[in-house]
Amino acid sequence: LGSTRSLLSPFPQLAPSAGGPYSFLASVPLGRTSYKEQYLFIYRSDMVSVLGSYYYDDGCEPCGNDTFSREPFIVKFSSPTTQVQELVLVPLHSEPAHAVQEIDALYDVYTDVINKWGTNDMIFLGDFNADCSYVPSSQWPSIRLRSLRACQWLIPDSADTTVADTDCAYDRCVPGLARGAGSGHGGLTGTNSPRCLGSIVACGTALRQGIEPGSATVNDFQKKFHLQLKDALAVSDHFPVQVTLKAH
Repeated sequence: LGSTRSLLSPFPQLAPSAGGPYSFLASVPLGRTSYKEQYLFIYRSDMVSVLGSYYYDDGCEPCGNDTFSREPFIVKFSSPTTQVQELVLVPLHSEPAHAVQEIDALYDVYTDVINKWGTNDMIFLGDFNADCSYVPSSQWPSIRLRSLRACQWLIPDSADTTVADTDCAYDRCVPGLARGAGSGHGGLTGTNSPRCLGSIVACGTALRQGIEPGSATVNDFQKKFHLQLKDALAVSDHFPVQVTLKAH
């Protein structure tokens, strides 16, 4: 948490130039070993507000039967200025060695959110570690969220979201909606191995319809700011992925 506070300490000074006041919500440190990570949401507090949050109950960690190395910290937001005025964000940084099992278990998180909050307007965000050797093509048909008609994987299978000299799409976005033919987003139309580590997966009819078409992209900051590889890696080993919601 100390590093989180250090990261966010410049925000009060940056707020005027960044367009408004910012706030944040962070999870507790998560992980099965002494190595821990946190999920962090940074948001414009004059435009969105937190309606609720909870940790997905994935089993007994001390007993060794929990599902996720870092269980999702699920947050419901109110967003009065966008077409979709309430949505749920579900982050996951999967353990590479168990990526198949953890990504598949996101379907159970999906149904849990519906049972708890009565909505399937949610976005799964992650470093899913869902490419290269972590999730072979033979495993994708068994991953329930991949074939769920209510959800759509927004970052194309061909996208490279890693800064290093690999060609893997670890970062994905998935929004949910009943999928129609010819949707133009390739994520759910086949079972070829996606090149995806980071992800955006959108679910829910209202949410899918509330996304600006073509807005899901990879932000290649290395190219944008003409950085050498070593300088880009000093920032992050992943390029950010982003998507835009339609204004209300």
